[in-house]
Amino acid sequence: MFRPLLPYALSAAVLAASAAVLPAQAQTASQDPASVEAGAYNLEPYHTRVLFSVNHFGFTTWYGEFSNVSGNLNLDPKAVAKSTLEIHIPVASLSTSNTMVDGELKGDKWFDAAQFPEIVFKADKIAPTGKTTAKVTGELTFHGVTKPVTLAVKLNGAGVNPLDKKFTTGFEVSGKIKRSDFGVKTYVPMVGDDVDLIISAAFEHA
Repeated sequence: MFRPLLPYALSAAVLAASAAVLPAQAQTASQDPASVEAGAYNLEPYHTRVLFSVNHFGFTTWYGEFSNVSGNLNLDPKAVAKSTLEIHIPVASLSTSNTMVDGELKGDKWFDAAQFPEIVFKADKIAPTGKTTAKVTGELTFHGVTKPVTLAVKLNGAGVNPLDKKFTTGFEVSGKIKRSDFGVKTYVPMVGDDVDLIISAAFEHA
């Protein structure tokens, strides 16, 4: 009965051993904005997640995520407002950990992955709000509808990834949209119209 736990135990042991042999300074990214390198970055999909949550009939908060996200960032730390950002989210990657619900959400009553295979965000204005924070405004295209959206961005850290040796800059992005604004109205208001978004994004220097 304990056999299914063996792969997880081995994976945990390998990760712990890897962390133990890494230099201590290599395990923590710098949160100092001065450590961020300028230039072109590509989104690193394996450690980037797009999370969403919505009220479910007033009983619970329902969560889901997208993976295999792609995108690019052209970053100028000394003139953040001149930076550019574009993110592409494949709708087919949607997961709620419930395969029946996943299939329903990808169908034509909700996200309609067949007709609208991508969610795209293109920033057109980046305004610093603090030493490590900014507001990013851009066009969000979702379910065939394009509307302006403003997101809050916080620098998580920057530095050389000790595993793949690539300079990486990570951000936490958050915001809120109304799904009915984009034509997704199924079960509103029983299933909430307001959708909270969190994007944990890792960008690797190109």
